[in-house]
Amino acid sequence: MRTTLRNLENIFLYKIFFVAILILSMSNNVSAKNLVYENNWAYLADTVMGGVSRGGAEFSAGALRLTGQVSTKNNGGFIQVRTRIDPTETAGKSGIKIKVKGNGDVYYLHVRNASARLPWQYYTASFQTSEKWKDIIISFDEFEKSATLMPRKLKSESIKTIGLVAYGKDHEADVSIANLEFY
Repeated sequence: MRTTLRNLENIFLYKIFFVAILILSMSNNVSAKNLVYENNWAYLADTVMGGVSRGGAEFSAGALRLTGQVSTKNNGGFIQVRTRIDPTETAGKSGIKIKVKGNGDVYYLHVRNASARLPWQYYTASFQTSEKWKDIIISFDEFEKSATLMPRKLKSESIKTIGLVAYGKDHEADVSIANLEFY
């Protein structure tokens, strides 16, 4: 009888332990993945369409740094780094959390999904940088579509790529991103 009670206690404790592990593994903080280092990033500029902007990207001091000269000459005006996203990473999430610093300029996140079929179609959200690192949280509801024939709302489960972009005006770009995750 005493052995049976002890076995039941052990089973009960194991069940509590596994439930606690399950709950912790479902938490956003535990499962959040820093995509700056997890993913491969590609540099892209307006030169693919005749623009003259120039720049580059490199991993430096624990972050991905995008630098260059953005020029609106020849209908150009952007440099960016972009990464592919596994849609399972974004399903059920509410937005994007980034840790950035820069030269005080405004920069953008461009998100492409299944409804962004043409190169100029994306969802965009801007953020202000400063010389000090800061965390920025952007809800998916804050992203705006770039083209008329796209759905108004960004659907998180259909995200394909995310780009860090210097865009839209003649300027010297300098922005670093140390963390990118979904919440």
